[in-house]
Amino acid sequence: MAINGFGVTEFQLVLLRRMADFQPGLVEDAVRRLGATRTSMREANKRWQAMLRAPGFPRGAARYTAVLGPAEASAPRRIGDLACTVRQWALPLWPELRFEILLGPAEIRGRLLNEWLVRAAGAPAPALRTLADLTPWSCVVGDVGVAFPRAVPREGSAPTRFRLDFTAPDADGRPRSCQADFTWGLLQEVRLVDGSGGGGPGLEGRGMDGRGMEGRGMGMPGDAR
Repeated sequence: MAINGFGVTEFQLVLLRRMADFQPGLVEDAVRRLGATRTSMREANKRWQAMLRAPGFPRGAARYTAVLGPAEASAPRRIGDLACTVRQWALPLWPELRFEILLGPAEIRGRLLNEWLVRAAGAPAPALRTLADLTPWSCVVGDVGVAFPRAVPREGSAPTRFRLDFTAPDADGRPRSCQADFTWGLLQEVRLVDGSGGGGPGLEGRGMDGRGMEGRGMGMPGDAR
């Protein structure tokens, strides 16, 4: 399903556009797999932003149904005292994940509260034991929350971003204070926090993909996987 020629492929390009700020190489590969270009990615994002501002464009869950088609799954979820609803869609780029939206209860008109990628039901989560396992795009917020249950959610630097503070062992088993950044719920980078014992070679300030190490007010849903 699509609206004015804007469908699943274009929506994936929108997600990638925000991830390009962190992982341009991974994004370039993904854009190529979609048969698109960086120019078409920018154009898709520009169109999406214009559609969101257009008075006649559907709001809340309806906007995603218009672009992605009917949700693959829908289920109730309680967040504190709020009786919410989640809906999920499959995206070809990330077959083991689902794009999930969290809708508030009827008394707040089913307002859209959160939107991000989560682990698909039944899909095995990655084994996250040390810093070396936390590579870009390898996991979602919920995966890290389960692997490191004392992780503390923080506001991201933009609406589509989320941050976790947590402690994880390095290759030598030493606990290190870390900060992980996610875009649309997908891990982008992990940084060591100053005062965590000094940065060993290849860690401090570098991306965890071998080239350098290189949110929200509600906090992290407990079952965000």
